[in-house]
Amino acid sequence: MEMNQYLEVFIEESKEHLQACNEKLLELEKNPTDLSIVNDIFRSAHTLKGMSATMGYEDLASLTHQMENVLDAIRNEKLSVSAEILDVVFASVDDLEEMVFSIAEGGDGKKDVSRVVEMLKKIENGEAVAEESSPSNEVTLSQSIQDYDDYENAVIQQSKEQGFSAYELTITLREDCLLKAARVFMVFEILEQAGEVIKSVPSVDQLEEEKFDHQFTVAIVTKDSSEDIQNKVMKVSEIDSVNVQPIVVFERNMKQAHEETSQQQLTVAEEEVPKHVQAKEQVKTASKQVAATSTKTIRVNIERLDILMNLFEELVIDRGRLEQISKDLNNNELNETVERMSRISGDLQNIILNMRMVPVETVFNRFPRMIRQLAKDLNKKINLEIIGAETELDRTVIDEIGDPLVHLLRNAIDHGVEMPDVRVKNGKSEEGNVVLRAYHSGNHVFIEIEDDGAGINRERVLKKALDRGVVTEQIASTLTDKQVYELIFSSGFSTADQISDISGRGVGLDVVKSTIESLGGTVSVDAQEGKGSLFSIQLPLTLSIISVMLVELRKEKYAIPLSSIIETAVIKKDEILQAHNQKVIDFRGKIVPLVFLSEIFEVPEESENEDFVSLIIVRKGDKMAALVVDSFIGQQEIVLKSLGNYLNSVFAISGATILGDGQVALIVDCNSLIK
Repeated sequence: MEMNQYLEVFIEESKEHLQACNEKLLELEKNPTDLSIVNDIFRSAHTLKGMSATMGYEDLASLTHQMENVLDAIRNEKLSVSAEILDVVFASVDDLEEMVFSIAEGGDGKKDVSRVVEMLKKIENGEAVAEESSPSNEVTLSQSIQDYDDYENAVIQQSKEQGFSAYELTITLREDCLLKAARVFMVFEILEQAGEVIKSVPSVDQLEEEKFDHQFTVAIVTKDSSEDIQNKVMKVSEIDSVNVQPIVVFERNMKQAHEETSQQQLTVAEEEVPKHVQAKEQVKTASKQVAATSTKTIRVNIERLDILMNLFEELVIDRGRLEQISKDLNNNELNETVERMSRISGDLQNIILNMRMVPVETVFNRFPRMIRQLAKDLNKKINLEIIGAETELDRTVIDEIGDPLVHLLRNAIDHGVEMPDVRVKNGKSEEGNVVLRAYHSGNHVFIEIEDDGAGINRERVLKKALDRGVVTEQIASTLTDKQVYELIFSSGFSTADQISDISGRGVGLDVVKSTIESLGGTVSVDAQEGKGSLFSIQLPLTLSIISVMLVELRKEKYAIPLSSIIETAVIKKDEILQAHNQKVIDFRGKIVPLVFLSEIFEVPEESENEDFVSLIIVRKGDKMAALVVDSFIGQQEIVLKSLGNYLNSVFAISGATILGDGQVALIVDCNSLIK
């Protein structure tokens, strides 16, 4: 049997079984006496073992076999579920995932798993297992922080591209240092002035409580040289040494994280896909159970769907061209034929777009494990609730939202949810609640991350914003609470002003905002101090084909996305008012500034004596603007085309499209025009 033809199926089904193991293990942790959950995990492990052996991946099969033995002992009530056993099984699943990703990247799937196999054997034999990875109060330098997560890697990489340097500082205090926390505070004060602290080991809480020996490590992004940083830190009293090392971004880890989403295979139909026939008898048995249902589903490689989408985009352009020709010729038979073709292509468009839709579950399902580990590292109790995981988004959007969500979740747990003793002191339950929610609304998908933690301190945010020059004193006095909270998305902003919050609510949030806005979406935050915070992301359902309002500026045509438009209006020139050197209008009781697109895009002026002005009222969050145009052409569906690498920085233009008459129309980025 030629194994290569089954490799793709093996990789995808292995990922599915491992994800099932992860989800069921988390359930088992909450319900340790429920043997039905153990049976589910056992079946996934058993099938994975059979497939691995069939494909010749012996390390995978060996580790899965040993894990299967432990699960078998639990389901036969020879062993009881404990935190120690679950930690080892989780570690086994991590190793299995690493091997499967290695195979997906063209590797051989081999890995030294002797340590975890030995621990599994000890569990099977009823021996005690030492918690090698359990966090302790006394954290030492053995936890090197070279292991950055995907989002931290991305922040470091982006910072380097913008001319910053990233360093790890290993700082050793003198043995006779009496006030360790005070010295640490002074070090962070210096580092905050030199750049942005992105991580520390031990954690900030442990440093503040002096739960470390005499060494700690800090990761920083700065424009200073390593020598300057070293000299500045050495000026702090009672510091013995400062070792500065450049941070290397591990490209393989970033690629692996991308693999998790970009190589997703889509299922295109309504029923469960039948399992491919395997050589081993146990896999055949599993397939027969599902094969009873009629074969109405197939796996389609995402690259084929991309090609199909590109071809259809060309068809949409030609459809627009035909509609224009039909209108010009005014031939009844041609009109009828074009109208019928438009209806059919519209139905085809809906089918293709639905084929590309992927449940956000493909991103959400990796968060429970991450949250479990993060809560354990921070000595916090976290309950993660996921709502609306079945909500669907275009695969292009799905590929990009993983990292921003990781950062917002880490932010909520690390800096939002308080320590258990603090929560109890404030009249809350020990366990912090974090809700990850997704839902449809119109042509958008909303993703919300809500926590019942400490919220955001308005005064601290305003003080930092004033210190950083983000706002002036005059503007600050007029801002609502929500507008103040939005300031944390400003570039390089951080609320850090004391040791217990060095990462603040701002590190990396500007990157989150830019990533979401590059997808045509928006991100906002609302909070109540002492009660919690709510981060809300609004995303378009799809990025390829969008509905726009076509407008004319002199003889040039522009497209404005309907998702940004509130309404259109025509007003008299004498209705335009002047306020603070800005032309404005009174729109339903609100003062809305005018934006003259002809000035923004430097369209050649023509003499004009018209008494009326055409406006398009657009919105970004709770802010509005009125775009001044010459005339409205009408609503149309267009294909969004990139301007390419050379023109990707053109102000207020997000792309272009080809119209029915062959003209190119630029697509206006309304978010850039609203301040």
